[in-house]
Amino acid sequence: SSQDYQFVLALRLATKEINRNTHLLPNITLIFWTLSDKNFDAIVLSDTLISLGKDGEGVPNYTCITKASIIAVLTGPLWSSSSRLGLYFTLPIAFGSFYSILSDDEQFPYLYQMEPKDTYLASAMVSLMAHFSWNWVGLVVSDDEQGVQFLSDFRGQMKENRVCLAFVNMIPLRMQLYMTRAHIYYEQIMTSSANVVVIYGNVNSTLAESYRWWKYLGIRRIWFSTSQWDNVINQRDFNIDSSLGTFTFSHHHGEISGFKNFIQTLKLSDHSEKITLTSLGWIGFNCSVASNNFKTLKDWSSNTSFESLMWHNFNMAMSDESYNIYNAVYAVAHSLHEMLLYHNFRFSILNVGIFHDQIMPNFQLHPFLKKIQFINPAGDTVTMNQKEKPHGQYDIFNILCFSQGLRTKVKIGEFSPFFPHGQQLYLSEDMIEWATRSRQLPSSVCSVSCSPGSRKSPQKGKATCCFDCTPCPENEISNQTDMDQCVQCPDDQYANVKQNHCIHKSVMYLAYEDPLGMSLTCMALFLTALAVVMLGVFVKHRDTPIVKANNRTLSYILLLSLIFCFLCSLLFIGHPNTITCVLQQTTFGLAFTVAVSTVLAKTLTVVLAFKVTVPGRRLRGLLVSGAPSYIIPICTLIQLILCGVWMGTSPPFIVIDPQSELEHITIVCNKGSVTVFYCVLGYLGSLALGAFTVAFMARNLPDTFNEAKFLTFSMLVFCSVWVTFLPVYHSTKGKAMVAVEVFSILASSAGLLGCIFAPKCFIILLRSDQNSLQNFR
Repeated sequence: SSQDYQFVLALRLATKEINRNTHLLPNITLIFWTLSDKNFDAIVLSDTLISLGKDGEGVPNYTCITKASIIAVLTGPLWSSSSRLGLYFTLPIAFGSFYSILSDDEQFPYLYQMEPKDTYLASAMVSLMAHFSWNWVGLVVSDDEQGVQFLSDFRGQMKENRVCLAFVNMIPLRMQLYMTRAHIYYEQIMTSSANVVVIYGNVNSTLAESYRWWKYLGIRRIWFSTSQWDNVINQRDFNIDSSLGTFTFSHHHGEISGFKNFIQTLKLSDHSEKITLTSLGWIGFNCSVASNNFKTLKDWSSNTSFESLMWHNFNMAMSDESYNIYNAVYAVAHSLHEMLLYHNFRFSILNVGIFHDQIMPNFQLHPFLKKIQFINPAGDTVTMNQKEKPHGQYDIFNILCFSQGLRTKVKIGEFSPFFPHGQQLYLSEDMIEWATRSRQLPSSVCSVSCSPGSRKSPQKGKATCCFDCTPCPENEISNQTDMDQCVQCPDDQYANVKQNHCIHKSVMYLAYEDPLGMSLTCMALFLTALAVVMLGVFVKHRDTPIVKANNRTLSYILLLSLIFCFLCSLLFIGHPNTITCVLQQTTFGLAFTVAVSTVLAKTLTVVLAFKVTVPGRRLRGLLVSGAPSYIIPICTLIQLILCGVWMGTSPPFIVIDPQSELEHITIVCNKGSVTVFYCVLGYLGSLALGAFTVAFMARNLPDTFNEAKFLTFSMLVFCSVWVTFLPVYHSTKGKAMVAVEVFSILASSAGLLGCIFAPKCFIILLRSDQNSLQNFR
């Protein structure tokens, strides 16, 4: 094949450069020959001592060959051949893929491998899959130690990059066993939804036959493989494009600048091996020599260059195996040079030869070859110490398919395990677009990605890459695709409608700027102003009968307490702080206690006034002494004690509540001790109930300017407001709860003001004729 001929050409180039190098192996010429059959492939290196210089340069027509010795055997790519050579021949050097089994010093102490370790091959492949978001892939490997090792490495990288295996085909090495299972392998790859398939194994095995068979059946997939598979992938056996794209991974190495020029200038006559027309047909056209091609091949002369064949199939770039052969020849030359220097150029010490057509072992070069380290013409460091083998860096290629079966390789990136995690893969986006002819490559996923706002829900009994998408719960988000779990928004944030990001909550309280807060503020100020006006009216008309009736002083006290009740509602509006939280409840409790106790005192004044007019009553002293007025300080003192206990044990405090409302953080005043708060309300309720009872009993007393009916109705309104307040207050949250309390304060206070003083002001201002004793008489 073209690959085999490239091996020979790489060997010829290396030996040619060494034989022309006057500083490496002076007066020694390296030669080689090949051994090949269906089960054994090897290239044997020999050395020849020429006394008159390299390449026969010196005296014309005279060559003095004193001794020819076999010094090394290059073998590959089958590891079985390498292991056989390791057992029977001197210094076998394997140029194929690196096999961990051949690195056993006890079993193969004299065998060398040129290929770097494939420690990070699986990592490189999985990184490229993750870049293209391919997480559902198939794996086809040979059923041997190398295949099992690669499968293990691949599984390890899958977990880190969230890639899953759709299927694994372990292709047996025995053809008979493979044929019995071929249909199973075909069904697995054909029925799988995975568009990406990784092939890893020996190219000269049943695995390669399986790949060719799939090509023939027209299975279209994105193939991942190593550079050793380039020759298999490039074959156009049936002229069927069975690939959606092919990515190959090659060990990174420098470019041998002279290789291309060497091929371009090499004539067929320069090739020492027999090249038949059939061989040329397979090199140039990758097919048997048909009648239409035979005439073309026949016209080629011995002066035809290999460049004439390159345009069609032969790869001008040096493959990994060819590069390994090139380095192997240089390694042997450097080792032989060191050995000759060590033995003072006494070449006769080499005790090797050919006896009875068998190569006899000689291990004198082994200590020098094992320690050799040099820089090759490409600038790469080459070491032969198997324990110090470097880990491979990879060049990533994409194989392009054109019309008429033409193909080419394009380098699209590199993978280096020595870079920090996340920076190991480098891809040239421009080259990817040119190579793939589109940035939209076919997808290879088990399930469609879950969009932000949802999470993955695993499907029972399936791989982790197979899942359903479930919307995030309330106030949880997912801002990336394929998130396993939704994230709870912080307390100061809430989820938007699409649940793909959190929005900061606005701080909410009953502010003066809010429509509700502004309405309550205006209402409180209006009622305060109205109470002040009524107080002014009463002061101005203080000597009129309707003002003097039922104790003029109590009316002033009630109006002043109602003014404070209206004003205390303003403490509930605005941004809460510790001072306002304390003042809210204490001012509210004391102001309403004064107001209700004043109503109670006015009611008792009415009752006492009626009782005094009845003959034989001895209550005149209570009325004259102003005993009802003492109710106000006594009741207020009791309330003051309750508030003192409240403030001393568990006073109100600020609460920042992020949970009550989804889009807001509510700032409210916590009542502190709920028990004492209800004791304050209960005490107020008891006073109000007492005042209502007394007023109700005195509502029909026949007396001029009797306000008992007005007091009864005012206390009825007062009690109704606060009885309604309790259930509504407990059913609301945030600023609505505060608004309910403010409204209850204003409504109850307005009920007292309107029911008691509005009728009197109406008479004073509009019906002054009724505000005189003469008219009533």
